[in-house]
Amino acid sequence: MSDKPLLLQLGNFTQRMEDSLSPHFAIHKLMQAPDRAALLAEVGGSVTAACTDGHWGIPDDVFDACPNLKAVSSYGVGYDAIDTDRAVERGILVGHTPSVLNQEVATTAILMWLAVRRNLIPDEAWARSGQWEKDGNAPLSRSVQGTTVGILGLGRIGLEIARLVEAFGAKVAYSTRSKKEVGYPYYASALELAQAVDTMIVITPGGAETRHLVNKAVLDALGPEGTLLNISRGSVVDEDALVAALADGRLGSAALDVFEAEPKIPDALKTMSNVVLTPHVGSATVETRDAMGDLVCDNLIEWLKSGKMKTPVPECKHL
Repeated sequence: MSDKPLLLQLGNFTQRMEDSLSPHFAIHKLMQAPDRAALLAEVGGSVTAACTDGHWGIPDDVFDACPNLKAVSSYGVGYDAIDTDRAVERGILVGHTPSVLNQEVATTAILMWLAVRRNLIPDEAWARSGQWEKDGNAPLSRSVQGTTVGILGLGRIGLEIARLVEAFGAKVAYSTRSKKEVGYPYYASALELAQAVDTMIVITPGGAETRHLVNKAVLDALGPEGTLLNISRGSVVDEDALVAALADGRLGSAALDVFEAEPKIPDALKTMSNVVLTPHVGSATVETRDAMGDLVCDNLIEWLKSGKMKTPVPECKHL
C-alpha cells in the first residue's frame, strides 16, 4: 500500500491532471473498476480525497463507503450532484472550478443565440444541399439588434453574457433570487422576465430549488416570436413543456446545450429546424478545460498543504 493519501477518482481525468496529482496521491479509478462495490470495500476506509465532476458528483455509496473522506474537488462550476449538506455535516471540504470558464460559456451562449436567431443551421443546409440554386434565397431570419435578452441567473457567467449581448446592440434584463447593483432592469420572477424579453438565456444553478423553473407558463410568456436558450442545467427547464410549446408554435425557437436526461435528447427536438442542439459543450475548449483541470488539481494540492482550497463552494467556505 502506498504511503501517499488515497484519492478516489470519479469520471475521467486528463493525462495533464493525472500527471499533476500522481506525485501527491495514490489514485484509485472508481468508474474504471470491474467491480465498483469491491473497490469501495477494499479502499473506502482509507480514502481521504475524491475528484469528481458535475455529472457524477458524490453518489451515496461513495459517501457511505468513505468515512474518512475530507476533501472533494469537482471539475465544473455546478455542484448540484454533490450533497453539500451532508458534506458540511461531516466536515468535508468541497471545491469547484468557477471563474476560469466564465468567458468560454458566455461565448458559447452568444454563439447559440446568434445561430438560432439568424437560422445558421437551416441556412447552412440550404447552401450545402443545393437548395439555394434550385429554390432561390433562404427564408429571412430574425435580427438580434434592438431586441431584449433576459438573463435568468445573473452570476459570474450571466454578467459576462450580458456584456457580450450589449456588444451586439441588444438590451439586457435579468432575474435572480435578489436584486443586484447593476444597471439592468430587474424582474422578480422567471415569468415576469419572460413577459418582457425576446430571448431568455438560462444560466442558473441546477438542483431542487430551480427544477422546472422554466415551465409552461414561462414558455407561453416568451411567445411565438420568443427564444429560449438553456446553457445551465437541463433540470431547470420542463423539457416536456418545451417540446410541446415548440411543436404547437407557442414558442418561436430554442437553443439547448443541456438536457434533462443527457446524453439522451428527445427525438422530437432533433427534427425541429427552429432548434439548435449542442452536446453540453459550454466550456468545451482545450484551453478552458485545461484551466478547469488545473484548478481541480490546485484545490486538492492546496488542501494537502493547508487544509484549505483555492475555490471552495460557498457552503464550505467556513470549513
